[in-house]
Amino acid sequence: MNRNVISIVLGGGRGTRLFPLTYTRSKPAVPIAGKYRLVDIPISNCLNSGLNKILVLTQFNSASLNSHIKNSYHFDIFSKGFVDILAAEQNVENESWYQGTADAVRQSMKHLEKYDYDYILILSGDQLYQMDFREMLDFHIENGGDVTIATIPVNAKDATGFGILKSDDEGNITSFYEKPDYDMLEGLKSEVSEENKHKGKEFLASMGIYIFTKTILKKMFDEGAGDDFGKDIIPSSIGKYKTLSYQYEGYWTDIGTIESFYEANLDLCLDLPQFNLFSSSPIYTRARMLPPSKINGSYVSKAVFGDGCIIMADKIENSVIGNRTRIDKGSTIVNSYVMGADFYQNTTEIVLNDRGGRPNMGIGKYCYIEKAILDKNCSIGDNVKIIGGKHIPDGDYGTYSVQDGIVVVKKGAILLPGTHIG
Repeated sequence: MNRNVISIVLGGGRGTRLFPLTYTRSKPAVPIAGKYRLVDIPISNCLNSGLNKILVLTQFNSASLNSHIKNSYHFDIFSKGFVDILAAEQNVENESWYQGTADAVRQSMKHLEKYDYDYILILSGDQLYQMDFREMLDFHIENGGDVTIATIPVNAKDATGFGILKSDDEGNITSFYEKPDYDMLEGLKSEVSEENKHKGKEFLASMGIYIFTKTILKKMFDEGAGDDFGKDIIPSSIGKYKTLSYQYEGYWTDIGTIESFYEANLDLCLDLPQFNLFSSSPIYTRARMLPPSKINGSYVSKAVFGDGCIIMADKIENSVIGNRTRIDKGSTIVNSYVMGADFYQNTTEIVLNDRGGRPNMGIGKYCYIEKAILDKNCSIGDNVKIIGGKHIPDGDYGTYSVQDGIVVVKKGAILLPGTHIG
């Protein structure tokens, strides 16, 4: 079956609900699982599906994302594959930046003319899932789709936070409602598996993953269908073009808030996490050539470690520890994500900091950290105590912020010895 596809990853979002993690980087560049970036997920899904023509559209805070993609994805000279960046640009025909997801693709279509493709796969850069796109493409082709939307069954509680699609028995989408009110849901149930019916998951939520037949998408853009896929393009396609729902039954989560980001990372520590890092479909990322992690005298339970860590903590429990993390003796880390560091401090700097009473990069002696996210390159002094929870009001507090009771220490922040938060 012809799968002549080009994949487009939308990587330009501001990600305001993930602040302060998105203060210096775009959402797809946020580190996840100790050693990856969010953008590695859609790119890896493409590569594992045999789709190796990938473009990443960037706009906001893109330097970190551009650097990561440039250093991570290389193909040999005999391969026709690529992972390239298409940065937002102004030109004589259009002086405005991207006005939405669809506008980003519309403005980029002129750059796609040099590629041979029949279908366009549109992906978000900030979701966690493992999916074989070949199955979705086959569904699109076999059923003569103009547009196919990946959907996932959700319950009534979650349905009000998504774009909800109603489909008929043949998978044709008949209506679409963006974040419907609870009292509208009764008429929006779709045909789902018996297992999902028993779980109360009878509503189909859009996953923000789309396949368009090239000629149809060009036609929609020529008709001026709007600037956003979810708000404009998809609703306008229903009833006019053959718009299909492809139901996905696996794990999928949208990393839209600090709380969802925190929960997705800590879920990786479970005995049987919903997102399986240890599968035959690897997640690709930058090869950093770091040494193995070293752990000395620590009690460790349900923890995930990146590479190049030096751990002397008393206890690490239900936590993700990122690359190059240093945790000194007597410290306890519980229910937290420590992102680690971009580089190692040299011995001279460490000695000078010790003499001057300045915290070194990493976590010092006798600290207690619970329900927190520590962004990269933080310097946490000795005897620092961070205890997140609903007892702390949400807000920005300079070196850290609090959302949904989760304390987020900002990138490069310095917490002096004896600091107490919570």
